[in-house]
Amino acid sequence: MFNNQFMQTLLKGQQYNPDNFFLIAGPCVVESEALLDEVAGKVSAICKRLEIPYVFKSSYRKANRTSAGSFTGIGDTEALTLLKGVSDKYGLPTVSDIHTAPEAAMAAAYVDMLQIPAFLCRQTDLLIAAAETGKVVNVKKGQFLSGASMKFAVEKIKGAGNDQVLLTERGTTFGYQDLVVDYRNIPVMRETGVPVVMDCTHSLQQPNQTSGVTGGNPRMIETIAKAAIATGADGLFIETHPNPSVAKSDGANMLQLDLLEALLEKLVRIRKAVV
Repeated sequence: MFNNQFMQTLLKGQQYNPDNFFLIAGPCVVESEALLDEVAGKVSAICKRLEIPYVFKSSYRKANRTSAGSFTGIGDTEALTLLKGVSDKYGLPTVSDIHTAPEAAMAAAYVDMLQIPAFLCRQTDLLIAAAETGKVVNVKKGQFLSGASMKFAVEKIKGAGNDQVLLTERGTTFGYQDLVVDYRNIPVMRETGVPVVMDCTHSLQQPNQTSGVTGGNPRMIETIAKAAIATGADGLFIETHPNPSVAKSDGANMLQLDLLEALLEKLVRIRKAVV
């Protein structure tokens, strides 16, 4: 199990099995208060029952979109306020993406963890700005990088005086419209001494579709998650939505919410077997 003190602090006193993986989960983007409330309530209850530590995730704004006409958000302040409401109501830490250095301080006023998108993981100014907020920083591995290369992102954040770092594996570009997961990256990134997360949904994206909407392969989420637990991932990242077919972002690769509980039950059993 991850033994980083900052993770214990981040989890706000949640009661959980110390041998379990932790879960980062929620809808891809903040669509409405009702959506956040439904997902946070259901996932929180599941995680309490299974003794899984839980961080609620939703992006207050989506900057990386295939088409200029794609949904990007309901407004930064409104979305961040809703995330703060989830934290207050359910006692959960929250995480959201940032895209530019000036966003770091703004988002840090509302959320507990700042996430660096994969395409931006080499942006030094962004990493340092996130580090300087004092918040936990989750850096997604670029689809174009090896796991070993992510030590430099860790060094930049720690060099800015912040030891609270996570790394997330989210697949590697394979051709123009697909990703593959190299599970060697999980133990390799763990050698940096920080917790490593497997992004079980974005790693199944099928980007750059000519339709202008990113595709995905959600039926493989369980396979990705099982393999991640078996290869030593400290945490799992799973975007989930009550009805992915109407989601305003990444619906093609999100897990339907009512499928999450059964999946987590299986993963807890695998974790017990490999710990």
